[in-house]
Amino acid sequence: MKEETTETKQIHDDKDLICSLCKRSDNMPEKYGEKITLQQHNLTVHYFYQGSPDSVLEGRCPAEFSSIPNQTHLSQLIKLMSSGICQRGEEDEDVHGFLVADIKKEIRRSSRLRCTSCKKVGASVGCSIKSCRQMIHMPCGLEQGFIFQFTDLFPSFCKKHAPSQSCVSSPSLPLSCSVCLEPIEPVLSYNVLKCPVCHGSWFHRNCVQHYAHSAAMFFFKCTLCNNKDQFQQEMLRMGIYIPERDAAWELEENAYEDLLQVYQHCDAVKCRCSKGRKYSSQSGVFEVVRCKLCGSRGTHRKCSNLRLYESDWICADCKAAVEEKKSVPLPNHVESPLAIRQERKRLFKNISDLHSSLISKRQCVPATSPEVLMDLARQISQQQSTEVLVEDDDGVMEAALRVLRQSDFNPCCTLSVKFSKDKLNSNIRSQRRFLRCLVSKLQMSEIFEGPDGNKNLALNSKALRDDLYFEVGSLLALSLVHGGPPVGFFSPALYHSLFNYPTNYRPTLQDLGDTAFAYKIRQIAEANSIKVLKKAMYSASQYLEAAGCWRKISKLSEKDVLVEDVLNFYLIIRLQLPLQRFREGLRTLGLFEQVQMCTEAFHSVFCGPVERLTAESVMELFTIQFSEEKEQHEKENTTVKFWKKYLHECEEGRCAASLEDLLTFATATDLVPSIGFHPTPSISFISSPDPSCAFPQSYCDANHLVLPVLPSYELFKKHLEYTVCQFSVMQDV
Repeated sequence: MKEETTETKQIHDDKDLICSLCKRSDNMPEKYGEKITLQQHNLTVHYFYQGSPDSVLEGRCPAEFSSIPNQTHLSQLIKLMSSGICQRGEEDEDVHGFLVADIKKEIRRSSRLRCTSCKKVGASVGCSIKSCRQMIHMPCGLEQGFIFQFTDLFPSFCKKHAPSQSCVSSPSLPLSCSVCLEPIEPVLSYNVLKCPVCHGSWFHRNCVQHYAHSAAMFFFKCTLCNNKDQFQQEMLRMGIYIPERDAAWELEENAYEDLLQVYQHCDAVKCRCSKGRKYSSQSGVFEVVRCKLCGSRGTHRKCSNLRLYESDWICADCKAAVEEKKSVPLPNHVESPLAIRQERKRLFKNISDLHSSLISKRQCVPATSPEVLMDLARQISQQQSTEVLVEDDDGVMEAALRVLRQSDFNPCCTLSVKFSKDKLNSNIRSQRRFLRCLVSKLQMSEIFEGPDGNKNLALNSKALRDDLYFEVGSLLALSLVHGGPPVGFFSPALYHSLFNYPTNYRPTLQDLGDTAFAYKIRQIAEANSIKVLKKAMYSASQYLEAAGCWRKISKLSEKDVLVEDVLNFYLIIRLQLPLQRFREGLRTLGLFEQVQMCTEAFHSVFCGPVERLTAESVMELFTIQFSEEKEQHEKENTTVKFWKKYLHECEEGRCAASLEDLLTFATATDLVPSIGFHPTPSISFISSPDPSCAFPQSYCDANHLVLPVLPSYELFKKHLEYTVCQFSVMQDV
């Protein structure tokens, strides 16, 4: 019997052979495994092979299976999937101890059961929930969303009773499958899974199964956070099979054969050995000495003028690298087969570690937000422009959306803004005014809710239908990169939901704002007895049921978890689609990716409050351009003292103008742009023979302010206030 089994097992690629168990002829090794035929018994089944001829699994295997770890698992699996069969033979009899007669008996038994999917007979797998009567073929179950857990008793669950995952925080980058790197919609489903630890890795089911098959139990871990234990447990729970073996690349035939070889080749520019570059004597002048740093270059002692006792030789490439010089390639150089093999293995084995290290490095980029925005602004073309026609400040939002919705709109073009009622007609001034008003209008958009300066996303079906979340995100990105003011109105919860910063942030009641829902949840949070708590829960029952948080409470301490669940649902889970579209909008000009790499630096840009101007901060903005003449320099120095005194009086409210009015007069904006001022604001001086006619001047395009040199502070203040106030009046007209 043993000899027959060994002789008659053969693997076939014939597409006409049909598996006796799953009734399919598919020859897809990655999905169903190879086909094995027991010719003696006219029996064909799919199988999954692990490295031993006895590790054979009959065809009722799910697509995720690729191997069987050991005999015990095989025994449990066959008994689970086919209740009418048991292992009665020795381990080397027939199919790993399962006799052909028993297998055929089970085939006859299952032939009386009809599959609820394809309606054909032969179904042998059912849902583990006793009250559920669904019976299916294993391949049909995979197509219908069945989950097969390959742990413990190997239970199977239909789509209705299958386990699911939950999302306790908003998805963070990368919003792509962490295995194939293709875009992925971060919505949990049968085909989309996520890491339970970092909540940043998302996977296609097929991709993570291929990854598990290749990496196996010893190397299978989250590609982003490198967690192994919790990640594997979660994947097993969601029906991913993890072979109990070494990684596939470790099992290649003669995988480490090259390690038994040493490099024997002379790479000198001119080889003096008559027997050729590959010859190496045991000792003497024609012994090949290898580079002590890389080991993948060599030379005969004579070819590099090495003495017989010298063994410390460094090749030209390594020497150049150590000395930080560009190396000169050696002629006739042959790459070491050992080096090639080791490099390939290293890259293949450590791909997940490399991915994780890149993510960690990205998040620690030592760059300030103005530097990042300035780098993004280099995309903007000064030769091409997009015309934006605005009637007045109230029409800024409509004008921006109108331009954004144009089929030929290009965010890399300069914004040429024109206000129909603007008499000054300065492009830089109009652009900064436009962006300042735009951010203010966006804060009042229907996609946001909450108090001023602390906004969350609101769930608005009309805004979703009109794709307004994407458009607002795109306009905010445009504003920041084109030189607009800080956003300043995001709540910490919204910033965390978008960029996962800070990583340990937990939504609080303050994030809800002043709404009826917030009032109900605060009553629950403030309950001081179980009776009061139940009353508050009953009052908020509609909200709790909608959030899936309605439950029985027996202890007062359980309210904290309840409130946390409600906040997570209200601020994060229910807003997954709006958050996703908002992120896509923020990707305009590459902003989102850069913020993700510098989340701490951009926190103050997005979250309020925006820092108010002070006399000191305004003084620091401007550089002073003094004259070279000593006498004139002293007069200008006195004017600088007048300027500083006036700034302090403005801060204290003792002037007709404000610090914001002064900054607007000099730079055409009352807030420092997130990207900073370019060029840097500066001050120069002008002297006039008639002090009564000497007034300040501004050149907004150059962020330049010209101050008159006057004999007294009173006259300086009078002229400065008159000019700034007149400018403000003209701007408001």
